[in-house]
Amino acid sequence: MGYLLLLVLLIVAGLMVFSFLTARRIELGLPPEGRFITIMGNRIHYVEQGSGPRTVLLVHGLTGVLQNFTYAMLGELARDCRVIAIDRPGSGYSKRPLRSSASLAVQADVIAGLIDALQLDRPVVVGHSLGGAVALAAALRHPDKISALALIAPLSRMPAGGPPGIFASLRIRWHWLRWLFAWTLMLPLAARQRERIMQTAFGPEAVPAHFALRGGGAQAMRPSNYIAASRDLVALEPVLPRLQEGYEDLQLPVHILYGWGDRILDPQEQGRVLADQLPKGELELVEGGHMLPLTQPQRCVEFVRRTLQQTAG
Repeated sequence: MGYLLLLVLLIVAGLMVFSFLTARRIELGLPPEGRFITIMGNRIHYVEQGSGPRTVLLVHGLTGVLQNFTYAMLGELARDCRVIAIDRPGSGYSKRPLRSSASLAVQADVIAGLIDALQLDRPVVVGHSLGGAVALAAALRHPDKISALALIAPLSRMPAGGPPGIFASLRIRWHWLRWLFAWTLMLPLAARQRERIMQTAFGPEAVPAHFALRGGGAQAMRPSNYIAASRDLVALEPVLPRLQEGYEDLQLPVHILYGWGDRILDPQEQGRVLADQLPKGELELVEGGHMLPLTQPQRCVEFVRRTLQQTAG
């Protein structure tokens, strides 16, 4: 029994060292691109480009990072707008204290605090996937700080069948177990299931070239990013049903873009039902999957620009 315990401890230690070295390689190869600002105790990493009379704030989804937008969208939008992309609290290079809640309400308040701190002057908030739920929460809690929402494949309600299977490992509720899994088994399991994960996330479209380096894919492999995503997912269940009760009262323009072939979220359940609930909701359906900011960045840029034009003045 003693030898078996020693073997287990050696395996765990080896996996932790492997995870640490992998994370360090990613951090050295892909250092922070932007600046930092502290909002409600959260150290937020953000990238800013461009200038102009209108401002756009980009909010990524579950397991994502701001590179999902800097890959192609941010530079195009910055031609005629001031554009800010953030790493949500805990994701990418943003830090979220353990004592800080991962709830949509708190993340929405962080967005509002960032808008004030950077003097963004009622931006159009673009939210992708879970970032769409954060954007909706921000608009409901702070409608005076936002001019409109441009939501790309947004999460608007708990999926009828639960989260997709590729997110099953994120549903760990105990922090100690979440931490242990992140630093031991997360990387080997992710590597083993990579093909299935990519096909689900991007299909029916192909994974873009250089996604791992330029699009933020490698950063999702850092244990800290897994821990943040797990906290985000677990925090959704008690909050999202209450959030959707307020959609009918949201008076801001909300434009929604969805791909017909989305394998993560159902376009009808998440997009059509949301648009029908909103007083000023519009839904646009296109050929494509869930990761439109990476697979169809120009279409997403045009979608955001239409939102800016329709809400001008």
